[in-house]
Amino acid sequence: MSAALTPLEAVTRLEALHAEATKALSDAVARYLSGGGAPSPEERALFRYPELRVSHTPSGAAPKISRAYGQLIWPGDYAVSITQPKFFRPYLLEQLQLLVNDYGATVSVGVSDTEIPYAFVLDGSRSVDMEKATPAQLTAHFPYPQLALVGDAVVDGDPPERLDGARPLALFDAPRIDYSLKRLQHYTGAPWAHTQPWILFTNYQRYVEEFVRWAAGKVVAEPEKYRLSCPGGVTVEGDSPDPVETALSAPWRKYQMPAYHLLEKDGEGVTLVNIGVGPSNAKTITDHLAVLRPHCWMMIGHCGGFRHSQRIGDYVLAHAYLRRDKVLDDHVSLDIPIPAIAEVQLALAHAAQTVSGDSGEALKRRLRTGTVVSYADRNWELSYLKERRVLSQSRAIAVDMESACIATQGFRLRVPYGVLLCVSDKPLHGEIKLPGAADLFYDRAIGEHLKIGIETIEILKRDKASLHSRKLRSFDEPPFR
Repeated sequence: MSAALTPLEAVTRLEALHAEATKALSDAVARYLSGGGAPSPEERALFRYPELRVSHTPSGAAPKISRAYGQLIWPGDYAVSITQPKFFRPYLLEQLQLLVNDYGATVSVGVSDTEIPYAFVLDGSRSVDMEKATPAQLTAHFPYPQLALVGDAVVDGDPPERLDGARPLALFDAPRIDYSLKRLQHYTGAPWAHTQPWILFTNYQRYVEEFVRWAAGKVVAEPEKYRLSCPGGVTVEGDSPDPVETALSAPWRKYQMPAYHLLEKDGEGVTLVNIGVGPSNAKTITDHLAVLRPHCWMMIGHCGGFRHSQRIGDYVLAHAYLRRDKVLDDHVSLDIPIPAIAEVQLALAHAAQTVSGDSGEALKRRLRTGTVVSYADRNWELSYLKERRVLSQSRAIAVDMESACIATQGFRLRVPYGVLLCVSDKPLHGEIKLPGAADLFYDRAIGEHLKIGIETIEILKRDKASLHSRKLRSFDEPPFR
């Protein structure tokens, strides 16, 4: 490890070590594929992630810190392997500066024992012809992804013990992050680095179309500030001909969960992901987006209303979740409550009032808070007689497929979350989705619903520090957010 470094020196050193390691690896693979020799043991030793270490030797009473992160609970060393330090530079600087300023922590940088898998460096590279060797040939000489060693033990509260006794510095280590970055690009069709810290999820293409129209308008109005990144590598800029059509013509059908990123110059833009239908997709995409440490994600989708007083087009602001989807039961026990994040709830309610123009009793008639039940089975109604008792006891006011998973993953992965749904049918009262009625609903409701989500983000941006709630942190957390 290095001598003690300032946060800036440490991040700069991480960038240099990562660049050296990835270049050595890519050069060695290119040479091998061109008929050259395999790397020697000495050369292979270069293919390793850098490691960041923070040492805490308290000399007095611990400072009283109210924020949810940036705390050193125990004396000793904290360490984590690092990938993509150039991308994570602002995040790393912020986290390290807090620990140095408040605790007098010592920061050092070295080389970890963890090798960089060749696929994480070369996948998609046009400079290396990967057809010249089989995966079996490459894995005989180069590090490869060992998924048995990539996991969420730290996230789920059971970190492995290191030989050096260091505690985890962050929730995710380098192999876990690189694995997710590759999956993000595969699922969404857009560069992972374009993902913005404010994320909206939807499950209908019509929301995408509305988002594209809004985002394209921002690009045209302020081309020096905004760009729109779309699936398939399509980018819309201020001088793009017909920006809306360019974005909508992107090859989104090739990707399972296409993403659209309104890139803002200051890094505070908005990402919309069409996750499709079902909790499995919701878990998949949130598993991967979490490594980017977003400020917030929210579900802006449809639901079935359970109450006679609800009308098609009314909103449901989820305050609690009845998890009947079973997707996360092995990760988060059903005994664990999933709390609402007050800052997000208040912002959603305020945004609904601002966008709809309703207030007081008029707003209460359109915006209802309560429990949302989520099923993995889209045809849950066929088991209604079996489910009736639990639905009644839960006092659920709406049903969907993704919300409970989005919220539970936010809780599990320490990402602030919220859910605002729009009632599109009332299955228990004979108001089911029929083509004509559905079209009228979509035309009327989608624009306003999306605007509420966007306005919520604008509200939350004004006080990011308070958004990262202590509800999401346990008593023995890694220091990094």
